Amino acid sequence: MSVDTAAKAAPPKGKPKWLRVKLPTGKKYTELRGLVDKYNLHTICTSGSCPNMGECWGEGTATFMILGNVCTRSCGFCGVKTGRPDTIDWEEPEKVARSIKIMKIKHAVLTSVDRDDLKDMGSIIWAETVKAVRRMNPETTMETLIPDFQGVERNIDRIVEVAPEVVSHNVETVRRLTREVRIQAKYDRSLGVLRYLKEQGVRRTKSGIMLGLGETEEEVVQTMKDLREAEVDIVTIGQYLQPSKKHLPVKQFILPEQFDRLRETGLDMGFRHVESGALVRSSYKAHKHIV
Repeated sequence: MSVDTAAKAAPPKGKPKWLRVKLPTGKKYTELRGLVDKYNLHTICTSGSCPNMGECWGEGTATFMILGNVCTRSCGFCGVKTGRPDTIDWEEPEKVARSIKIMKIKHAVLTSVDRDDLKDMGSIIWAETVKAVRRMNPETTMETLIPDFQGVERNIDRIVEVAPEVVSHNVETVRRLTREVRIQAKYDRSLGVLRYLKEQGVRRTKSGIMLGLGETEEEVVQTMKDLREAEVDIVTIGQYLQPSKKHLPVKQFILPEQFDRLRETGLDMGFRHVESGALVRSSYKAHKHIV
């Protein structure tokens, strides 16, 4: 598909059959669901209605969002509220660590809203949360899905210093669509963050791409090449789904065979892990990415 054709593609009608998911089931899922409800625990898995929740929880993986639920940025794809965030909750690191302990999580993924309103952009709470999880859950491994911290190295260094097993930052889309999709973000700044993490000795770095926003397959492959040039180890590729009518429309539903091609292309490029499929999200099979 050419760039012009992709840009002009009419929004598709109705979700295809490969995007339909079964209700999560299983003993481990039921147990964790009960704990979340009983203790009012906060996970992105539940608040974001992730289609892979049953599978991930069944494998002992869950994703927690820190720094509140209001973002200072207004990306066209994201369902998180935007506006003026609440003040920092300095007890949050202990609360997250306690939730992970109650849920007996084996591999925790931490993510956050952007906090451009803060001098440190939230990086201190980030580091304190990782340390708290380690103190209370010494056997739990971690992935940190971080914002770009505006590319400020001192803020990124705080993540490097606490040494999570995987550090992730999503480019989200191809270069041409970044201005439209990630209004306050920059494609090259995101690549720079990923490159800097590797230069500072982070063992595993990771990034994610959404498809269906009008990009071409050639542009996706070029984005994957850019990520490999930044020495990224792991890439996730999934289908964008519109959170509400206020958000960017879906331009294309990507076929399963295209996701398969991209997986093979990524492995041929040298990525250690490539998760590519319509329902893949940033933390999909995250527990496997530490090896």
